[in-house]
Amino acid sequence: MAKDLTAAGGAGGPVVAAGRPGGSGGPVAAADPPRPGEPALRWLSHAHSIEQIEQELARIWAQPDLTVGDEGGGRMRHVAARTSVLNLVVVARQPEVAERTAEIISRLTGRHPSRTMIVVSADPDGPPWLDARIQAHCVLPRADAPETCTELLFLTAGGETGRHLSALVAPLLIHDLPVTVWWPGEPPLDGRPAEDLLAGTDRLVVDGSSWSGDGLRRLRQLAVMYERFDRLSIRDFALVRQSRWRDAIAAVFDLPEFLPFLWHVRRIAVTYATRDETGAPGTTNVVKPLYHVAWLASRLGMTVASPLAPAEAKGRAVATRPRPGEHAPLHRGLQAKLRSGAADVAVVIRPVASSMPPGTTLRVEILAERRGAELRADVTAEAENVRVHAWLDGVEAMDRTFRTPRRTDVDLLGEALEVGGRDPLAIEAIRMAARLIGPDPTAMSRPAQREEHEVPR
Repeated sequence: MAKDLTAAGGAGGPVVAAGRPGGSGGPVAAADPPRPGEPALRWLSHAHSIEQIEQELARIWAQPDLTVGDEGGGRMRHVAARTSVLNLVVVARQPEVAERTAEIISRLTGRHPSRTMIVVSADPDGPPWLDARIQAHCVLPRADAPETCTELLFLTAGGETGRHLSALVAPLLIHDLPVTVWWPGEPPLDGRPAEDLLAGTDRLVVDGSSWSGDGLRRLRQLAVMYERFDRLSIRDFALVRQSRWRDAIAAVFDLPEFLPFLWHVRRIAVTYATRDETGAPGTTNVVKPLYHVAWLASRLGMTVASPLAPAEAKGRAVATRPRPGEHAPLHRGLQAKLRSGAADVAVVIRPVASSMPPGTTLRVEILAERRGAELRADVTAEAENVRVHAWLDGVEAMDRTFRTPRRTDVDLLGEALEVGGRDPLAIEAIRMAARLIGPDPTAMSRPAQREEHEVPR
C-alpha cells in the first residue's frame, strides 16, 4: 500500500476511468483474478478540496461493479461492498512516516476495515492547499465470497490547512463510528491542534518509547489527557510491549510461598540500555523503564513519597579523568521513593552501556523483606524469551524461562483497534508514571490560543 500512495497507478493495474472536473482517476483494473486474503487496489483518484474528496468517495460506491474481470473467456464477478467499523486517523507529519504506517495498515485491511486518513503536513508557512489521494482496497475472504473494501485517504496539507487537523479531518469522518487517532512520533499534546482533534476521538494510539530526550515531559502530558477528555482511551505501544515482562514478574508471586512478600516490596530497580557516553538523565528515553515501576506501584496501591530525581553518588566522589581508551563512569540514573503502607520503597532507574536500542529495558529487580526473610527476583529478556530468577534468603528458589515472542507494530496496532473502552491498567500505570515524574516546573497556566483556519472546500 505504501507504494500506492506515491505512485500514479499502483501494482493493481492502470487507471481506466477518468474523474470528474476537479478530481482525476477512478477504478483500477485488476491484472489478475483476486486471491483470497490479499488486499488489492481497486480505486485511485485525486482531489484538492474537502468537497472534491467527498465527491470521489461517493463515486467509488456508485460503480456498478468494481471487480469485474475475464478469465479464460468466461465472466467472473465479485461484488465489492464497503465495510467500515471505525475511522482511523494517522497524523504522520513526514512522508516517510506516512509510508511506513500505510504499510502496517495494509496488513490489517481484512481484519479491521476502516476509513483511514493519513495526514502529512508540508510547507506550514505557505498558503493553504490540499492534495488528496483517494483509494479503495479490497480483500476477497474466500473464492466464493464477495470482496470487502475499505477507503484510504492520503492527505498532504500545506499552510493553515496542515496546521488545523480537526477542521481537515472532521468533515471526512464516517459519523456514528468510533474514531481512533494514531499519532506516531511526537504528538504536541499541549497544543490547540491536538486538543481540537482529540475532543472528538475515542482512542489515541502513541509510542512513548519513540519520543525525544527522556520522554518524561510528554508522558506527563499524556496522563493529563485522561482528565481533559473523559471518554478517551489511550494505547501506548511502549506500555503494551511490556506485557511479557509483567506476566513474568507476576509468575514469581503466583507461587503460594512467595505471595505474602508481594506486600512487602522494599526496592525496585530497573536498568536500561544507553549509548550515550555519560548516561546522564535526559539523554536517553526512559519511558519503558519507568512504566515497569509505575505498573508495580499502581497495582500494589503505593503512593509517591519523592518523585524522580538524578541519583547522587554515595560517599564523596573523587573527580578523575579517564585514562586513554577508558570510558568515564555512567551516571547513576534516577531515583525516587514510594510508600507502601508505613514503609518506604526505594526506586532506581539506571543506565547501562549496551548495543541494544536506547531505552530498552535490560533488567527488573525486586527486593522484598518479610519477617526477617528476604526475597529477591530478577527478570531479564532476550529475543523471544523472558527469564525469571528468584532467591529466598540467598538460596535459588526459581529459575524459569518463558517463550514470549515480541509483538510487531502490526500486532500492536491490531490489538489497539480491537480494544474497546478505557483500559484500567493503562490508566493507573500512566497516571502513576506522571506522579513519579512530578509536576512540571516550567508549566505556565495560560489558555491555549485558538487561531483562525482555512481549509479548501
